Amino acid sequence: MQDGPIDLIVEAFAAAAEVETAYRAAAARFVNVLDELCGELSLLRQPAREDGPCPEGVVARRMVEAVLPYAAKHFITPMAAVAGAVAEEILLAMTSAATLSRAYVNDGGDVALHLTPGEKFVTGMVEYSDARPDPALRNARNVGHSFLTNLFGSTTIDFEQTIRGIATSGWPGRSFSLGIADAVTVLADTAAMADAAATIIANAVDLPGHPAIGRVTACELAPDSDLGERLVTQAVGELSLGEICEALAHGTCEAEALCAQGLVRAAAINLQGEIRIVGSRAESQFISSSSTSGSFVHA
Repeated sequence: MQDGPIDLIVEAFAAAAEVETAYRAAAARFVNVLDELCGELSLLRQPAREDGPCPEGVVARRMVEAVLPYAAKHFITPMAAVAGAVAEEILLAMTSAATLSRAYVNDGGDVALHLTPGEKFVTGMVEYSDARPDPALRNARNVGHSFLTNLFGSTTIDFEQTIRGIATSGWPGRSFSLGIADAVTVLADTAAMADAAATIIANAVDLPGHPAIGRVTACELAPDSDLGERLVTQAVGELSLGEICEALAHGTCEAEALCAQGLVRAAAINLQGEIRIVGSRAESQFISSSSTSGSFVHA
């Protein structure tokens, strides 16, 4: 399903009649989502704060709830959780209308999951291969967002876990990032929570002032960006192993803090072939690497 900037992949598993009912419910709910968000867009592009106004729409409120835990320490707007919140809303419409054994809604890589006892999902984690300093690939990035992807790991999520949301953020993706991570994949209790956390962790993977990192103001690229004059990453040159490890350490520290608060269950952080896994053993053991070129370390 596609409407403006929202592009969803939806799949349900059940008896044929139940699946048809679920898809009809998803389509019926989807036609109103973008209009509802646009009606409150000026509010949703403002920095989140504890004493801020509460939006009216259910998706908008879910976005605000997901980013509020970060408002005191970080610049973040509700838009950081929009994809995850939309995915949750469409999944809720499906599961409210039909009896499904499992289902998912994938909004540009931010995924809301529904599982029943005995069911599981195995999900691939990808980076965008134009994150490498290859001019041809970087040109492809700037023309119609035509990306190539590279699978760097997988995660298995079953009913017994609390995880029902997956999100990935990184500088080569469709959204802007303040950091230099090729990909940060987060597992959390909801898709909106995962979306917000992936943004925060990806922003933390950084080497401020490094000459190999190209940045421009967000408003140069998108005049209506909620990031305004903040510098967003547009190019990352080849880094030394020490520099990669330093940047990853910043992201690992942030991810560990979020795990301790229960905002994240596990995260995989990838930068130029080096990967770090953060999370309790119970959660992070479900993440495995398919990379043969980089190290895969539990942090």
